[in-house]
Amino acid sequence: MPLTCLDIDAVTALAQTPGSVADFGPDTASPFLLLRLDRGRTADTATADWLRTVPCPVIGIGSAPGAGGDDLAAACDTCTVTLDDAEALGQNIARTPLAAMSFVQLLRLSESLPLADALVAESLTYSTLQTGPEYRRWLDANRAAAPFAHRDDGPAVIVEREGARVALTLNRPSNRNGMTVEMRDALVEALQLVRADTTIERAILTGAGKCFSTGGDLTEFGSAPDPVTAHWVRCLRLPGRELAACADRVEAQLHGACIGSGIEFPAFAGRVTADASTHFQLPELKFGLIPGAGGCVSIPRRIGRQRTAWMVLSGRRIGARQALDWGLIDAIV
Repeated sequence: MPLTCLDIDAVTALAQTPGSVADFGPDTASPFLLLRLDRGRTADTATADWLRTVPCPVIGIGSAPGAGGDDLAAACDTCTVTLDDAEALGQNIARTPLAAMSFVQLLRLSESLPLADALVAESLTYSTLQTGPEYRRWLDANRAAAPFAHRDDGPAVIVEREGARVALTLNRPSNRNGMTVEMRDALVEALQLVRADTTIERAILTGAGKCFSTGGDLTEFGSAPDPVTAHWVRCLRLPGRELAACADRVEAQLHGACIGSGIEFPAFAGRVTADASTHFQLPELKFGLIPGAGGCVSIPRRIGRQRTAWMVLSGRRIGARQALDWGLIDAIV
């Protein structure tokens, strides 16, 4: 881990030193870079460009997450107000530095990509990490003996139509509406219906039970034949991609826990509301993974790259009020 926090002058000097990026990243003493944005002279554009090539998360200190500021602040992967906050992120990064590096590199890249291409890049990155040692270590310690057996009547997604309005309800409350293969396929089919039927003027997406969705069902992790086949399946059957294609007609109404894919795919909706008790979390880094249900695309397009990076690198929950202030949701109802 970095022993010092660099100032702007030190980073400018590194940017002028060929090969200096090799000092940062996984399997180095510095799996992240801490930068004091309030110390040193104003850097030039070349220094900001160099920061975007560093193969590890770059954490700016002295600015709130998501704040714009000068070019150097904007080049950081995320920003914190205090050194203690930055070091807390660094502890998480140090546990899974390969996933952290891959995640911030993906966010840097996908900013300039069309949505469809960014989703492909996310899926390829996710599959790469599935072959890596961090995810394999987590899976070896946590692989379930068998998938969870739900106790709910009816289909995984209930589709109800009244005139030009359709209600889509996630219907596996006994599994906290986890994103199982069954749930994924049912959602894709329901959203394909909305896409194809232009007489549907409004679709409302909700979840039955105490929460909207706690994300991917961990008992199914490791069940895909191989990471490349899993990538192929995501290219064909990703709920977020279908939702993005009809977003202007879909409102997601969230409540309770919205974890992982439980916020990743609804964030594609044209309008997202939540009740005051709702909380949001992206915990994938601790698995040696990244958000893989479209969240590296949908969430930055709502709250920006730096705030998205903060959510993943910290793994912390945010409440409905903060989500509203950031733009992750459009209203508290």
